[in-house]
Formats: sequence, C-alpha cells, structure tokens
Amino acid sequence: QVQLVESGGGLAQAGGSLRLSCAASGRFFSINAMGWYRQAPGKQRELVTAVTSGGSTNYADSVKGRFTISRDNAKNTVYLQMNSLEPEDTAVYFCYARTVLPSSIDWGQGTQVTVSS
Repeated sequence: QVQLVESGGGLAQAGGSLRLSCAASGRFFSINAMGWYRQAPGKQRELVTAVTSGGSTNYADSVKGRFTISRDNAKNTVYLQMNSLEPEDTAVYFCYARTVLPSSIDWGQGTQVTVSS
C-alpha cells in the first residue's frame, strides 16, 4: 500500500504561481510513474502531467509552457510548479503514483487550487 500526501494548494491570482508537492510512502519496490490529475466542478478528471522514473514527462496541451513537473526519486516525491495561472486551472489536483511490486495505482486525497481573475 502506498500513501500519498499532497501539499501546496491554495488561492492565487491570475498570472500568479503555486507549487504542489506529493510525497509517497509505504511498502513498495519502486515507483515507475508519478503525476497529477485535476478535476474541476462538473467536469471529468483529466491528466495534467506525469513523469516516469527515468525522467520522461508529458503534459496536457492546456498547461504546456506554464506547468513543470519534477521528481526526486530518492524522496519518492513529485513537484508541480504552476506558473501563469489562469482561472481555468481552478480544480482539485490529485497526485497519483504507479508502483511496481505491488503493481498498483494509488491516489492522494486531493488539494484545491483556486485561481481568481
């Protein structure tokens, strides 16, 4: 089982920045991918960004050039630097981790990001 603890959400003005963190702990052999989804009111959860243990990343088109994901493998922690925030970025952001041995996908509790115009 994997526990994911998120931090760093909150309120920002349009054009501002926030940084999210997500630390994984528990019993697992390794984590081969970590990332972030988000869910806005009345919308489906969508992938924001992810990073593999090898450092490969992918981003949703809506956040490319504004958001940056990074990962500290030694700490099993992933970070999301969000710049040039837009009101459309308002959502609950969920961290996830895909582990090996056991093979599973686990989720954080979610952290609210609100961007005011």
